[in-house]
Amino acid sequence: MRFCHRDGSTVHLGYCATVHPAAELDELIAGLDTCAGAVRSALDVPVLGVGLWLPHRLADRLANSPAALSKLRRALQRNRLEVVTLNGTPHAQFADKVVGTKLYCPDWTDPERLRYTLDLIDVLAELLPTDVAYGSISTVPLGWRVPWSKARNRAAREAIDRVEQHLARTESRTGRKIRIAVETEPGCVLEMIGQAAAWLDRYSSPYGGTSRIGLGLDTCHLAVQFEDPAESFELLWRAGVDVVKAQLSLAPTLVDPGDASGRYVLSQLGTPKYLRQVREWGGPGVDDVAQAYELSGHAAWRMHAHLAAHAAPPDPLSATTGVLDDCLTRLVGGGHPLTHHLESEVYVWPRAARTQQALAKRIAKELTWLRDRLTALGLDEV
Repeated sequence: MRFCHRDGSTVHLGYCATVHPAAELDELIAGLDTCAGAVRSALDVPVLGVGLWLPHRLADRLANSPAALSKLRRALQRNRLEVVTLNGTPHAQFADKVVGTKLYCPDWTDPERLRYTLDLIDVLAELLPTDVAYGSISTVPLGWRVPWSKARNRAAREAIDRVEQHLARTESRTGRKIRIAVETEPGCVLEMIGQAAAWLDRYSSPYGGTSRIGLGLDTCHLAVQFEDPAESFELLWRAGVDVVKAQLSLAPTLVDPGDASGRYVLSQLGTPKYLRQVREWGGPGVDDVAQAYELSGHAAWRMHAHLAAHAAPPDPLSATTGVLDDCLTRLVGGGHPLTHHLESEVYVWPRAARTQQALAKRIAKELTWLRDRLTALGLDEV
């Protein structure tokens, strides 16, 4: 979906296709044909943006096989889909029953993370529509916080610098501008906006909106950390760090952790396969909801589980709709958008979708909710 901002620029709204993951090309195309195409039809829009996730083997194939890339491009065209952004955080699909911190591996000290990201850049440069200002790729916030050291930080810095050089060469070679969005995430090296702003300030752009390396703002992650949007955007502005991309969803909140039934409902959201970090307002946090008994329970809890905005969470939980609304207003409600890429990233729906068609209906409802918010902020759908 495309929107015209009051300054005349285009703001893109799409959804993250990790909600229907695919390990192989034919599986990826099947998801586009059965789910993404149905979402576009339900929304009745001329074109729909889909943020693809390509595991490393598929990214390598697409980067090195013009035939495979053409096959993907044809699938996008027949479904009237466009790709302006990629999710470059998960490196591979995991067969493990419990993934945990392996989700953030390889981290930015491992050459494999660099190779994977370079492949994604090459693929996106080929898929990016010619009339789009830039493409974006989200990536891990350097890695999990342990083990980390000055030496590992230097290695990550050197790798990101090499990515920046490749981005410049790609733009010179293809005329396509690609940008990297480093997300913050609870428990990682860069888990707070202030940490990310300090680490990314060397890539800042003097006039804003031009840096090749910037922030991936995730409204669920920001909310889980109880970060204040006003303060967060101020930190980014002072550091000159661009918001390259914003991923949109809510975090569940348990106002009264002393409520045993509420703790149980919270623990049932998401899947134990992945970490569901919990933070306590004004206090510490734990790396998974299974460890929440370690918290005092004297103040509200928020958990890392990407909720849909169009549906209320199960009682007695609430959700961080106010954080999302505040962020959207700051991102695109002003005289100029702070980012041109908005992406719905929901993993926890009110009920499990048993078919791709059912999933498509839920994605369409979520995008409709976001579309209404954007038009209320003065953006015109085109």
